[in-house]
Amino acid sequence: METDEQHRTAAQTVRALVQRSHRGPKDLILTTGHRRPAPGPGEYLIRVGAAGLNFADVMQAHGTYGGGPQAPYVAGFEAAGEIVGAGPGIESPLPADTHVVGSGPGAFAQYMTMPAAGAIPVPSGWGDAEALGLVLNWATALAALKTLGEIRSGDAVLVHAAAGGVGQAAVRLARHYGARVIATASPAKHDTVRALGADEVLDSARPDLAEEITRLTGGVDLVLESVGRATFEVSLSVTKPFTGRVVVFGAASGEAGLTTHDLVFSHQVQIKGLHIGALATAAPSIYRSLLVEIEALIARGVYPPGRPRVHALAEGPAMLGQLAAGRTCGKHALDPWR
Repeated sequence: METDEQHRTAAQTVRALVQRSHRGPKDLILTTGHRRPAPGPGEYLIRVGAAGLNFADVMQAHGTYGGGPQAPYVAGFEAAGEIVGAGPGIESPLPADTHVVGSGPGAFAQYMTMPAAGAIPVPSGWGDAEALGLVLNWATALAALKTLGEIRSGDAVLVHAAAGGVGQAAVRLARHYGARVIATASPAKHDTVRALGADEVLDSARPDLAEEITRLTGGVDLVLESVGRATFEVSLSVTKPFTGRVVVFGAASGEAGLTTHDLVFSHQVQIKGLHIGALATAAPSIYRSLLVEIEALIARGVYPPGRPRVHALAEGPAMLGQLAAGRTCGKHALDPWR
């Protein structure tokens, strides 16, 4: 029979995925005895309903994510769930039992802490899993297209990795803002991307990719670049000189180099870097305006509830391996209670 002390101990521990080293997702281990976190100043304690899988989780697992945690650590940083506790110093706190979506360390667990300033109520009528992507994927796509990309109706926009979480949001948004969308993805994912409204979907690995994009567009106005080494030279070569913009927010295939000589003599384009977390910290008013616009997009039906594939917590390492290998399509999530 369980004693009172055993019951209290069990209530203070959680199931969590702990990254034990920087050797990749293979060293991401499911543990059942991790101590339940406590909210600090300005933080909520969240009962996690669903945690999002992102390529940044792969980078963190390899120790290549800038400013990422040092192993061992509870993995994951995007989640939605119910507020069950709050630390001191929260301005205008949300009521307990409110479901929110946001980011914070340790999302691949039954409970996590989340900065209250970045926690957004889950839209009315949506489940936790359906709200994943709001503060990361959709905010990144919107910032890349509008804030930095300065998208205009009639622009030709190139979206790489268009079947991923940010890519799918970007295709929807670019079409909404009146752009002509050229998307790249592996062939098995082309139907998914076409269904989102892309005007052209091209195999990201075709050897004449740059020539085909130029033939179709005469040069693109805006590129959303998240792949890195495999596509960066293509992105630069198909962008219109001087007026064209390349927004870089990832390097899934590895780092790519660019020199001042390149910019002066070969690729006279505007290069802009984006990290949505850094934007939220450095320019909070701009970030809040993105969230306000997303709320309007939800109200108008442009941003529908997400439909991520939800997996048991123990499947996290395998799913991150598939994400790293480019074998996933759309948003994937973990249920820490399964």
